Amino acid sequence: MNPLLTGLGIPSEIQTFFDGAANLSFSYGDQFERYGSGFHIVPSTQNLWVAGLPNANHLIITYSVMEAMAFITLNRHRFPRLEQLAFVAIGNRLHIEQGNWLRQNFPGRKVTLVFGKDLVGHITDIKLAAAIKNIPIRICYKDNEIHVYRDQQLRVFDQEQISLHAFQDAFGIRPRFRTGKPARSLTFLDQLKHDAER
Repeated sequence: MNPLLTGLGIPSEIQTFFDGAANLSFSYGDQFERYGSGFHIVPSTQNLWVAGLPNANHLIITYSVMEAMAFITLNRHRFPRLEQLAFVAIGNRLHIEQGNWLRQNFPGRKVTLVFGKDLVGHITDIKLAAAIKNIPIRICYKDNEIHVYRDQQLRVFDQEQISLHAFQDAFGIRPRFRTGKPARSLTFLDQLKHDAER
């Protein structure tokens, strides 16, 4: 087991599930995510990092492998059977091609989107859900408001109100995707680090 992960409170079964946790280097095909004491490098790539079985019935999507491990560590009680889960990390920038690949390779799955609790995280939730559902949208920031265009429709959101739930309600999108947001931090990894320092 990796001492850095153990120090964060990540159990051995989760470290084992996320193969490669021993060296904290995770391949996205053309680039690597790397984590160590005092640094976390997340690539910007069109490729994805994937773990779990292709027939898993629940897909959890994050920016990084470390965030995926932090999420499942803090929410293990909600997911008693790891073998029913597949995890995908998109890197630090969403590419629409990633949504297309997810739609083709994981059709009909339950989906939980795990991005930060800030404006960028909420916008990523919306863009990725739309890409997976093959719904073309355009998002603009104007006068402290978020303008979301779908076909000829426009919906305007305040920064404080924008969320995947609000977007799905506004445009009547079903079935709904779930989101995972940490209670006390910007990200689940931040929450694990904070808890480990106490």
